[in-house]
Amino acid sequence: MLIGREKEIQKLNELYESDTAELVALYGRRRVGKTFLIDEVFSDRMTFHHAGLSPIDDRYSTKDRKRGRMKDQLEHFYRSLVLCGAEKDRKPESWLEAFYMLEDLLQKKDDGKNRQLLFFDEIQWMDTPKSGFMTGFEAFWNGWACHRHNIMVIVCGSSSSWVLDKLVNNHGGLYDRVTYSINLAPFTLQECEKYFASRNVVMSRYDIVQSYMMLGGIPYYLKYIDRKLSLTQNIDAMFFEDHAVLKDEYDRLFSSLFTNPDTMKSIIEALASKNMGLTRNELLERTGIANSGDFSNQLKALISGTFIIRYYSFGNGKKQEFYKLVDPFCLFYIHFVKGTLSGRSMSWANLSDSGAVNAWRGYAFENVCFNHVRQIKKALGISGVSTNETLWSKKGTEDTKGTQIDLIIERKDNTVNMCEIKFCSDEFSVDKDYHFTLVRRRNLLKEKISKKTAVHSTLITTYGLKHNEYFDDFVNVITLDDLFAD
Repeated sequence: MLIGREKEIQKLNELYESDTAELVALYGRRRVGKTFLIDEVFSDRMTFHHAGLSPIDDRYSTKDRKRGRMKDQLEHFYRSLVLCGAEKDRKPESWLEAFYMLEDLLQKKDDGKNRQLLFFDEIQWMDTPKSGFMTGFEAFWNGWACHRHNIMVIVCGSSSSWVLDKLVNNHGGLYDRVTYSINLAPFTLQECEKYFASRNVVMSRYDIVQSYMMLGGIPYYLKYIDRKLSLTQNIDAMFFEDHAVLKDEYDRLFSSLFTNPDTMKSIIEALASKNMGLTRNELLERTGIANSGDFSNQLKALISGTFIIRYYSFGNGKKQEFYKLVDPFCLFYIHFVKGTLSGRSMSWANLSDSGAVNAWRGYAFENVCFNHVRQIKKALGISGVSTNETLWSKKGTEDTKGTQIDLIIERKDNTVNMCEIKFCSDEFSVDKDYHFTLVRRRNLLKEKISKKTAVHSTLITTYGLKHNEYFDDFVNVITLDDLFAD
């Protein structure tokens, strides 16, 4: 059963019904449901389907690995050709030859009436080093497929940077050839709720948000939630018990996406140490990576993969550029699971009320809000207003205290929403000390903005704001129910 994805389904069907050749690029984080989407939409309409082989394989020596992987990919492609109706022949020795064989198969199957749909899944895995894959694919599309009005090719990849660099933003032979691209996002909170309901999982919105903090709205992870268990029991079963299904997922995830997984994990783990994020120079210092074009490409790949974001500190123009980890799964795994792999026993049931977990819930909820800005804007009644979202921190000095603002929504209507984000088990209460903290933050923020701009203190919390003498400190209050909006 497909949950959400209405816009993507409608567009895919429109492209299928068009009377021109279509080259569609589908990308998004691994485990987000790309293959499932295509299989469900086109289950009985696929002419040819092929998935690349995962590069995680230690069968070959370093010397033979490149050639061995290319040979395996070609042999696997040949197998897909045979399964789709090609006559058995000698196996292709190059990608050019492999695509020629595909053209021959499609011409034999073409009845001149029906659409021919081709699906290449995990296409980046086929592009092994020095294999000539892109040359073969380019020749296939430019020299043959694009001239046939009944051809639709869908290429799918979990390496978003590969899909964007090699296809969508290609500056060579495939320049401007992709007719449509889809970036498939993780589920929103509302879609998580619908998914759980479809599987008869009974869970409060409070716990759905916590599941999002750990699993990030990734359908593949959500499917392991057992309706007979509480959320705490489920997390133990998925991460902390012997043979837990997601215990090794972090390493598998990076090994399947990147040729340099250890380097990419070192960047992610450095960013996990500071919620506000790090500057480029701070990242270089903490990781020991050389400052080079390769490092820029690594950051770009993590951004396109939606693991991290880049933002500019509020009020400083483009002088202070920060990188922040926003992938909930990685953040949770690094803080609580990674240290248990050495054999140290741990239970989420025993951890869940600890100070470390309560602190993590605070900044994990901030990431939930960052991933639901559209719903926050809707609750504020500014869906149609152009905005820029950022954070701001000010270091203290000997004479003044530092401060930090969780989320700032800078609007084009002369208003700035200064958002305070609080994950609570009950209504949030503003006491005298916090009242003065808010006053001070507003005053510091006003120093950074135009005099014609108003600052609206905005609370984003679970169950609302308690009525007391400081209730009016907040102009807007946004609750969990608002975050679950469409």
